[in-house]
Amino acid sequence: MAGIIAFVETIPGNATEERPRTRRFRISSIEILCAVLLVAILAQSRLQELFDVPALRTGATVFVAVCVQALPFLVLGVLISGAIAAFVPARVLERVLPRRASAAVGVAGLAGVALPGCECASVPVARRLIGQGVAPAAALTFLLAAPAVNPVVLVATAVAFPGRPEMVLARFAGSLATAMAMGWIWARWGRLSWITERALRRLPDVPPGRRWQVFAETARTDLVEAGGFLVLGALISASLNVLVPAQWFGVLSGQVVLGVLVMAVLAVVLALCSEADAFVAASLAAVPLLPKLVFLVVGPAIDVKLFALQAGTFGKSFAARFAPVTFVVALLCGTAAGLIFLGGA
Repeated sequence: MAGIIAFVETIPGNATEERPRTRRFRISSIEILCAVLLVAILAQSRLQELFDVPALRTGATVFVAVCVQALPFLVLGVLISGAIAAFVPARVLERVLPRRASAAVGVAGLAGVALPGCECASVPVARRLIGQGVAPAAALTFLLAAPAVNPVVLVATAVAFPGRPEMVLARFAGSLATAMAMGWIWARWGRLSWITERALRRLPDVPPGRRWQVFAETARTDLVEAGGFLVLGALISASLNVLVPAQWFGVLSGQVVLGVLVMAVLAVVLALCSEADAFVAASLAAVPLLPKLVFLVVGPAIDVKLFALQAGTFGKSFAARFAPVTFVVALLCGTAAGLIFLGGA
């Protein structure tokens, strides 16, 4: 019987014979993008007639201007972030930080100036620091300072607000005060039990043979993620300039408290990259400088994507406590910096 079965299985065309599998073609985002570009090129004249509307032209100009101005700083920021992730071991910071948590907070805040990185990259860096034995207060201070007070962000702010050096100084002071205040608050009232155990486990350093690979992967991932938020922010900025009546922003100029609160909430919702948010804020011409400053201080400290990253890295219990306090502290520090350096403008 077994011989009969073996003979049947060898008959050509039998159902048991192995046949080569055909590979199915799947449409990916690249094919969709190419198709859209092809349609846009072929129907260029028709599209120009269809979208020849003053409001759309204004919106397109604002969108392109925000993206073109912010993109070089975004690329530079993600390259530096990738280099830090690949070539700067966490033990380097561990050696320079004081043992006392209160003193380490100040050093970690200033370290954010020398070791820049976007807010998306600062979360895993802070997790690595904690895993390497750095005091959580210092690691969380670095988490908030690195994306907000580094040279790339400050230069981008100066370019976005030409002739306004006080805006750069106010952003630096407000963001650094936010980072250090949150570090001292954690040193006084924070609990390790709020952080998940996996976040406290020690992480291995990047092997020398994989550093360039880690650099490329980190930079590419950060650029894709931050670039998406930049495009979204530019699109929303263009929409606000076109769809929202100018008198609505005029209300914000007359109601400073309302303007500060609205821009603070907008910073949380938009979740822009810190290398690009200054250009979006500058494009809102009718909004006074003080609400814009609060927007720039709150955004890198806490937004929806940062809350998700913190919850996934350190645990929901940590994020539920850390995020609301950070929002309040950033709002107060940004307002205080504006009153001191901008005169409440």
